Amino acid sequence: MQYLQNKNIVITGASSGIGEKIAHNVAELGGRPILLARSDQKLQEICEQIKQKTGGAAIYYPLDVSDQQQIKEVFAKIYQEVGFIDVLINNAGFGVFDYLHEANMEDIEGMFDVNVIGLIACTQAVLPSMLKQNKGHIINIASIAGKLATAKSSVYSATKHAVLGFTNSLRMEVANTNIAISAVNPGPIETNFFAIADKSGSYVQNVKKYMLTSAEVANKITKLMKTKKRELNLPIWMNWGSTLYHLFPRIADKLMGSMLSKK
Repeated sequence: MQYLQNKNIVITGASSGIGEKIAHNVAELGGRPILLARSDQKLQEICEQIKQKTGGAAIYYPLDVSDQQQIKEVFAKIYQEVGFIDVLINNAGFGVFDYLHEANMEDIEGMFDVNVIGLIACTQAVLPSMLKQNKGHIINIASIAGKLATAKSSVYSATKHAVLGFTNSLRMEVANTNIAISAVNPGPIETNFFAIADKSGSYVQNVKKYMLTSAEVANKITKLMKTKKRELNLPIWMNWGSTLYHLFPRIADKLMGSMLSKK
């Protein structure tokens, strides 16, 4: 069932991982994936692969979401050349796992610039048009880390906590419209995210058996464009852990402390 037929789907962070997989899914369902990321060459290659595989027309625009002026220019260009954006998937993001006293301030600022400010700026770029048309869907990729903080991810968790707060508030702002606002909170995923976040490789080794594949996460997010649920937590048992933590934080610290300290 091609429920994305003729829909324009903008995906940030589309040059690899779940962003790339979503782009392929969108094309297979009749939609037009609009890929945004920094790597011009990777985006071009993905668009060619999509065309060969599905015959669909994927397009791309190089974009660094930490550059607010560039965001304004790129989205203005999309509206001019393509038209209405039906779905925005704010997928771009990165993390660096460090104890706070050892963290580099450039990494801290970078995470907030990309994960939070960039996401908000992209959302702000599409919202006026969606409000005018009284339709659209914004999907923000947050993280279970935004609900369940762990050692060595204080800054990354803070950025994802901010994304969740922003998403929930924005949903209330558009409550009287036909615009859907969704948050996706995945646990660890097998992507190149950890090439930056976990340079030692120890975290990946410790949680490998719990890791999701980028394909299964992308498939769930693709279905979300149809169901428009307010929140998607992957895997569900990790969300149970976050619920336990918020209800009984002291008990959860004792019971889950060693389990969560895998970095």
